[in-house]
Amino acid sequence: MKAHDGMYIDGAWRPVAGGDVIDVVNPADEQVIGQVPAGTALDVDNAVRSARAALAGWAATPPAERAARLAALRDGLVARAEEIAETVTAELGAPLKLSQTVHVGAPIAVAGSYADLAATYAFEERVGNSTVFQEPVGVVAAITPWNYPLHQIVAKVAPALAAGCTVVLKPAEDTPLTAQLFAEAVHEAGVPAGVFNLVTGLGPVAGQALAEHPDVDLVSFTGSTAVGRQIAAIAGAGIKKVALELGGKSANVILPSADLARAVNVGVANVMSNSGQTCSAWTRMLVHRDQYEEAVELARTAAAKYGDRIGPLVNARQQERVRGYIHKGVAEGARLVAGGPEAPRERGYYVSPTVFADVTPDMTIAQEEIFGPVLSILRYEDEEDALRIANGTVYGLAGAVWAGDEAEAVAFARRMETGQVDINGGRFNPLAPFGGYKQSGVGRELGHHGLAEYLQTKSLQF
Repeated sequence: MKAHDGMYIDGAWRPVAGGDVIDVVNPADEQVIGQVPAGTALDVDNAVRSARAALAGWAATPPAERAARLAALRDGLVARAEEIAETVTAELGAPLKLSQTVHVGAPIAVAGSYADLAATYAFEERVGNSTVFQEPVGVVAAITPWNYPLHQIVAKVAPALAAGCTVVLKPAEDTPLTAQLFAEAVHEAGVPAGVFNLVTGLGPVAGQALAEHPDVDLVSFTGSTAVGRQIAAIAGAGIKKVALELGGKSANVILPSADLARAVNVGVANVMSNSGQTCSAWTRMLVHRDQYEEAVELARTAAAKYGDRIGPLVNARQQERVRGYIHKGVAEGARLVAGGPEAPRERGYYVSPTVFADVTPDMTIAQEEIFGPVLSILRYEDEEDALRIANGTVYGLAGAVWAGDEAEAVAFARRMETGQVDINGGRFNPLAPFGGYKQSGVGRELGHHGLAEYLQTKSLQF
């Protein structure tokens, strides 16, 4: 795969201000597969200036035309689907089938949904003697993570463009090649010069410069809660709008009436998908005391099937971080029933699918986001105890509830302090709002709720 040695700014690949580069490493074999420029504050400034200059024209473009450009972008992603999937596999380490279905298939669906929304959204309404307009917020800084590189780009860029905003994208330094392919698709879709811009670089340099830039109106960031706090502080100094999708420690609550085997097997699969590198993963499985040991054995058996089916973690730092959490779980008294901290392969940043039993709510592995293939199984006494445990973290991003009666599951889910709950294995919905309570973030992505993040309101009285 060929990497661009410039930045996509003002409709073309431009030379960079500095000469530093970032190596892109395949986490499966630790080999360098490409290099991209390490953007500087000057590169960021050039990109933001381009976005600012293009804003008035794009904001005035009729929604139907914006929808047409988004539809062309979706079609371009479809045409490049195999190349993008292979690139995600190379730079993230995800198995190719997962890259094809989840890493590429899902964001294509999201891009299509915003093409439809741009054409149908009510940007204007009458309220009494007023006309209320929804207008683009302005220049958007989109700072995206590595764990779902294309999905997170599309979930930010597509609604921003649909709203009439212009964008500067700063992707994660571990997965910039996917972002470059996205930029090529944007260019081929006929999006006007300056409306979309791409700057590759390190977070503390390019990311910070982007968040601080006085001509940026909104910062949309997905990543850790710790970095989210920094972004919010920087944006707050300029009274910028922020959309933050941050960490999670989601609970998978299995009520006694549920199909235990199905709930456990789906729960294990959820945690192991993408090697556990999913902010919304159900990393805490809550089981009634009378079914606890049966659930532990089911989880142990299920986890054993994933030994050769999951990819590596994204880099050596992440591998060591996850192994450190596994060591801490053992040290704090959790019972290791599958996996462990030992690296299962000589090369690559792999961690074995790991399951802990006898986890108590106060343990580190039950409170902190691990971001690896590690499941903690907790015992509860009754429904109120389960609710206390489920809500007993600083996070509130996602979750699941299983019960024999759907109404029973819904009643429990309504009391969970979290942004999205799957009932008895409910399917992913690209139109449903995604985002968190508490320290899991501010704002929502996907569907019309995601589009609204990129709009501001004006009313005219007659």
